[in-house]
Parts: sequence; C-alpha cells; structure tokens
Amino acid sequence: MQRRNSYLLLAVLGVGVFLAGLELMVTAVALPQILSTVADWTDLRKASWIISGYLLMYVVTMPLAGRLTDTWGARRLFLAALLIFTVGSFLAGIAQDLDQLIAARLVQAVGGGAIIPVATAAASHLFEGPARPRALGIIGALTFLGMAAGPFVGAAVLETVHPETALAQLGVSSGPLVTIVAPSWRWVFYVNVPIGICGLVIAWAASSGWDTPHVPARVDLLGALLFTVGLIGILFGVTLIGSGDEVFGVPIALAVGALLAVGAVSLLVAIIHGLRRPDPFLDPRLFADRVFSSAALISLLTGYGMATAIVGGAVFVDRVLYGGPAEQRVVLGALAGAMAVGALLSGFLTRVLSLRLLTLVGLALSSGGLVWMSTWSPNAPTNAFAASAAVFGFGFGLTVTPRSTAAVEAAGRRAFGAASATVTVARMIGMAVGMAALTAYGSTTITRISNEIYGSGEAYKQYIPAYLRDRPLHDGLVAQALESWAASKAASIMVGVFLVAAAVTLVAVVPALALQIRKRPGAADQGEGPTEETAHDDSIAF
Repeated sequence: MQRRNSYLLLAVLGVGVFLAGLELMVTAVALPQILSTVADWTDLRKASWIISGYLLMYVVTMPLAGRLTDTWGARRLFLAALLIFTVGSFLAGIAQDLDQLIAARLVQAVGGGAIIPVATAAASHLFEGPARPRALGIIGALTFLGMAAGPFVGAAVLETVHPETALAQLGVSSGPLVTIVAPSWRWVFYVNVPIGICGLVIAWAASSGWDTPHVPARVDLLGALLFTVGLIGILFGVTLIGSGDEVFGVPIALAVGALLAVGAVSLLVAIIHGLRRPDPFLDPRLFADRVFSSAALISLLTGYGMATAIVGGAVFVDRVLYGGPAEQRVVLGALAGAMAVGALLSGFLTRVLSLRLLTLVGLALSSGGLVWMSTWSPNAPTNAFAASAAVFGFGFGLTVTPRSTAAVEAAGRRAFGAASATVTVARMIGMAVGMAALTAYGSTTITRISNEIYGSGEAYKQYIPAYLRDRPLHDGLVAQALESWAASKAASIMVGVFLVAAAVTLVAVVPALALQIRKRPGAADQGEGPTEETAHDDSIAF
C-alpha cells in the first residue's frame, strides 16, 4: 500500500475506535434525558440495559472479532463493523420506546466491540518496524480520547440541538417527523451516522486491493455462546436482586438463584470447553500464569470502580444537584480527560518506574478519588466534583499500561492479541457487573423511597417542614421541599456506592504486587515473548 493510503486508512481506523470510545460516555450524559422521555427513574432496573446491554455485547464481540480478523481479513471485517455500528446508531436515534432503544444499542455494540480489535490488527499489519508501536499508540490513545470527548460532545448536542423548537417555528408540532428528530438526545446517536458513512467510503477507497493475511481456522462459536449465556445469567441475576417479591410469577429469590447458577455453570463449562480446544474463544490456559491472572484481575476490579465513577457521577449531577449537560460535561469530562492523560503518561512512566509501583500508585489515587467522591454534597461547588472525579480518572489511567504490558509479556508474542483482548474483556466485565450492582441497589432504593412518599395520602408530610403539612401533595412548595429531601437522601445513598467501589479498587492491590516483567530465556530467538523494551513499546496500544 502507498504511504499516503496507509496514513489515510490509519486515520479512518482511528475515527472508528474514537467513536467506539465516545459512545459510552456520550450515553452516560444523555441517560437522564433518555429516562425522562422513554421511561422514568422507577424503570432504572430495565433502563440500565441501555448501558449494561452495550457492555455485554461489546465484551462478547471483542474476542470473537479478534479471531475472525485472522480468518476473514481486517479489511472486510472493519468495513462490516463500522457499517453495523452506523446502522445501530441510526436505529437508536429513531427508537420510540425503551425496548427498541435497548435492542438498537445491542446492534451498535456488535459494531463497536469489533472495531477496536480489528483496527488494532489492521494497524499492526499496515506499519512495520519503529512505525508500528507509534501506529498502535495512536489507536489506543484515540480510544481513551473518545471517552474523554464524550461528555463534551454529549453536552454540546443536548444544549444546542433543539429540533422541536425548529419544527414548531415551521408549524410542525406533531407527527412522525417530530417523533424521530426530537428530543435532542436522539442526535447523540445520529451524530455517528454521517461520520460512519464518510469513514466507510474513505476506508473502502483507501484499502482497495489491500488486506491482512487470511489464516484458515475454526471459530469457537460454542465457546462464545457459553460465555454469553454465563454473563447474561450473572448480570440478570445481580440486576434482579431486591426487585420485589417475584418476577414472571417466580419468587425473586428462586429467580436470582437460578440465574446466578445458570451463569456460573455456563462459565464453568466454557472454561472446560476452552481447555479442550487449541483455539478457544477465550483461552483459560493464559490464567495459569500468575502475572497474567493478576493483570486480568486488576482490570476486572478497576472496571467495577470505573462504572461506578462514570454512572454514579452522572446520576449524582442529575438527581442530587439537578444539574444539566453543562455540569455533567465538567464532571464527566474531567474524569475521562484525566483518564486519557493518565493512560498516555503511564506508557512513558513504565520506562522509569516498575509496573508494580506504577500500578500501586494508580490504585491509591483511584481509590482515594472514590473516597473523595463519597463526600460529595448538594452544596459543594462543581469544581470540587470535577477535581475528585479527575483524581479517580488519573489513577485509573495510570494502571492501564502496566497491567496490559504485564499481561502480554506473560502470554508471549504468539498470544499478544488474545492476551490484550482478555485484559480488555476483564475490564468490561467489571464495568458490567458494577452497572448491574449499582442498578440493583439504586432501583431498590428508589422503589422504597417512592413507596414511603406515596404509600398513603399523608405519608409525604413526614418529609417536609411542619409549616407546609397543611398543603396538598401537588402544591409547588411541597414539591420543592420533597425534591430537596430527595436530593439529600440520594446524596447519602451515593456515599455507600462510592465507598464500596473504593474498597473493591483497593482489593486490586493484592494482585498488583505480582506484576513484573519476566524475561524468557531465548525469547528473542524463539519468538515466545517480547523483550522488556518491546513490551514497553507495544503496551500503549492496549
């Protein structure tokens, strides 16, 4: 391929991973408005699948796409992934109810989950020698930069795009056109469509006549199915905890127990199945190495904290501060921006600090940031929220390169792709479990508080000042007093949520003590593992 086309295609690959990273944070900003349109906060348990479903499908698709890249080639798979992501974005924009939106997000996640491993593989084949780690660094950095840009893009769309106002000025106040262009949260998804189409055209033209090698291999679809069933069972089970007396006529305790059991058994069977295949969906043999398993466990535990910080921060701004997109942009933008800076900086710091020390520093900062976030109150200034969120984000970012470097070095050069995908999948599973736990706790608490206030005609009076108790529930002053009480109650609830996430993050200190670079005898000759220098150079991509 000509150098000009190589750089052009790298730019398109970068746009793809940027959009995939952008999508998670954009949706977190838009979630409050989405809930107010197609659901309400009492539907939080179901609405959480807007994000949880995306994470689940993202996790399942990523390793499968890595395997398919070797079989089908990166060119066709990248074009297909970008097309699916674009179509999913359009379907999410036109969704008219919660079920349609969740289904569209699953389609979107299939494309987004495939884009990152395919783009990484394509960049590896496009460039060789010293240019390869720089190209991979661009791909890895743009993923985090997409997350950092998400709050700003989401806030900008929600603040500036008001299609209902424009249509009203044209005399159109109802009809199909209004329902598919308004409210403004739809444009959070629509913005991906023209970018995706342009990317498809440029990628198709720039990569004409080029592709990565095709290696005939069997794809482990059974392993992927078992892994998916296991994750769905566990996530559904955790989400349903505390949801009521029964679900679909089944006692809730029995339903939760059955789902968790099915999930655990499916994952166990997936592990046994993986041990018996030479090319499994996720290779459990990698976990026999103590360093690799430690890196994956760190990724899992910090993923839980990441989900809590992102979603908990968005919920706090909306439900406690009653803030809008501008406040969310400041808080979540600071979190994601600091995360991107920490991730990029960690790639350079691994040259002067040990993986173990750098990870411990990152864990200390991220857990400290979560503890600081637990002190948030409705009266604190927005800058204080942004500062504590940034401390968490920077600490989390510092752990990215050390754990990825340790994992790929432990797995060896022949398993670079599988090792990096597994560590990323572990982080996404941690985020999904964090979302499920946060949803279960939040939804149960919201239901209980709602019942306390509206349980009987006079119940609300115990939560308002005495001088307002002779006024009806729908009086403006009564509503304002109840909102103030609810904000204070929500703030106290979030204290526990952030402290639990801080404790989970601190648990990662134990596996962090095992992180180290071990040089393999004869590795440079046999191709079994990278030298320490190579590991550092490649690590920034993951």
